[in-house]
Amino acid sequence: MPLTGIRRRKARGTVVIIDDVSRLARGLDAHLELRRLIASAGGVLESPSIEFGDDPDSILVENLLASVSQHHRQKNGQQTINRMKARVQNGYFVFQAPVGYRYERVSGRGKMLVRDEPEASVVQEALEGYAFGRFETQADVMRFLQVNPLFPRKGSILNHRVFQLLSQPVYAGFVEAPRWGVTRRLGHHEPLITVQTYTRIQDRINGHSYAPRRKNLNEEFPLRGFVECADCGTPLTACWSAGEYAKYPYYLCPKKGCASYRKSIRREKIEGEFEELLKSVQPTEQLFNVATSMLKKLWEHRLAQAQSQINGMKAELVSLDREVGTYLQRIVQTTVPSVVSAYENQIGKLEERKVLMREQIASAGRPRSTLEDTVRTALEFLANPWNLWRTELPDNRRTVMKLTFSQRLVYRKNEGFRTANLTLPFNMLGLYGSWARSPADTGAKLVSRRFDCNRGPGR
Repeated sequence: MPLTGIRRRKARGTVVIIDDVSRLARGLDAHLELRRLIASAGGVLESPSIEFGDDPDSILVENLLASVSQHHRQKNGQQTINRMKARVQNGYFVFQAPVGYRYERVSGRGKMLVRDEPEASVVQEALEGYAFGRFETQADVMRFLQVNPLFPRKGSILNHRVFQLLSQPVYAGFVEAPRWGVTRRLGHHEPLITVQTYTRIQDRINGHSYAPRRKNLNEEFPLRGFVECADCGTPLTACWSAGEYAKYPYYLCPKKGCASYRKSIRREKIEGEFEELLKSVQPTEQLFNVATSMLKKLWEHRLAQAQSQINGMKAELVSLDREVGTYLQRIVQTTVPSVVSAYENQIGKLEERKVLMREQIASAGRPRSTLEDTVRTALEFLANPWNLWRTELPDNRRTVMKLTFSQRLVYRKNEGFRTANLTLPFNMLGLYGSWARSPADTGAKLVSRRFDCNRGPGR
């Protein structure tokens, strides 16, 4: 009964009954405080297992029983932590299941993390998208999760939750418990992403800081930040300008002191000129045949390199094993706790490298797709980047700009674009001939030509 209820019944007297001393409080201090509050409110404490009294012997027995109850709880807590710690040391996750996982009892192993669909696929897509540039910022990941109906949430998804999601080593198959002194190690559960992907995510988090951008801004102005002013080299910004009856889209230079500062360029003009530039970046049939041959030779060269890379990684793995053994010997020989902790941390880092190395060895030399599929995908883009641009999908348009041009395009109002710096594949093809100037010259017709991996291109 709450103390306020005891006070209201003070005139008539109230008896508070507890089953045992251990049911009143979790510790001696809390027990004594509750006894005092009950007595001050006019209540009387009773129990079928102990007689509460005011004489020294009764008080001693009561305090001893409360102390024993406190000790029992503390021992139970310590034993629970020890069991959880031992389980983490053996590679099992013991905390609340993160989003994308759930616990399932496995015969001989107890409760283990398993994929929880469809949340697991959503989390995997978010993590891989951030690692490989589909999402440029953590704010992009946040927006992706907010609009995805399969991702569980209560209210809005905040930035710190996205950061926690990206920083969780459990998604890469690791377990750890730093507060218990358990360093990171490979777990027994199925990872959602590879160790390599997790490493890329951490590199992006620690090495780059991106400011959130306004939603849908790049969808409305796809060239924003990719085209720079010819007078000062500052990337052009964009905005909607309010007219008398409607709003009109413009690009403009934002740098004060520049000769082109705030001089508006109509969106349809600059984007129309960009599309014409993109249509011109298209090879003739002769260059297309050269590209096919080059890609086939590159494929064969990469396959030949794979085995030597595997041998090198296996040698490095052996070296890491020896290094781990050296640190283990040093731990046995020292008794200084700080030195032991330093050695254990170093061993943990080496074990992470070993896991990453084994993953790379397993994937090295194993193509993700066939030669024909890979070459066809590359040639579809080389044949006509305009086909991908005109889909109007923001991700596709960013991909076109990154893969076609090696630097920002330079634009001067009333004059147009300066000479564009193309990426290596287009520059290499440019050494062998001229580009087609009509979007109907080649394009999909070239890609549709049969590519026979055994006979070679164009035969």
